[in-house]
Amino acid sequence: MTLAARALTQLSAWDDLTETEPSCGTGRALRSPQGEIAHFHSGSDVDLYLTARSIRRFEEQFTRSAAIRLVPGSQWLTLRLDGEADMHLLMTLVSLALQAHQAWPVPGDAPRTECNDHQSAVRIRENLSGG
Repeated sequence: MTLAARALTQLSAWDDLTETEPSCGTGRALRSPQGEIAHFHSGSDVDLYLTARSIRRFEEQFTRSAAIRLVPGSQWLTLRLDGEADMHLLMTLVSLALQAHQAWPVPGDAPRTECNDHQSAVRIRENLSGG
């Protein structure tokens, strides 16, 4: 079982989370009553919808982590699961995401459902088509 599959199983048991189809159409997702929280796109990559406010607040710490990828302008971050420490980080970040979503709406944090995986796929298609 991959780390992402283990994480999905563990997080699906949380009271505030439900497993569902992701809006981007790739992999599996977890959603809270407020909206999508996580997209599991592969055995090792998870996109988390933290909100722009949360990303700004912790951006310095996020950029120090080799496991985290930020996409400029995105309210999602991508976490690479390579070991147990990354699993613990994921659990912490999902908790942070749940708190951020419960505090929503926050000015400047309009909801966006396009995860980083979806945004990357759109950019690749545009580049291939010359758009």
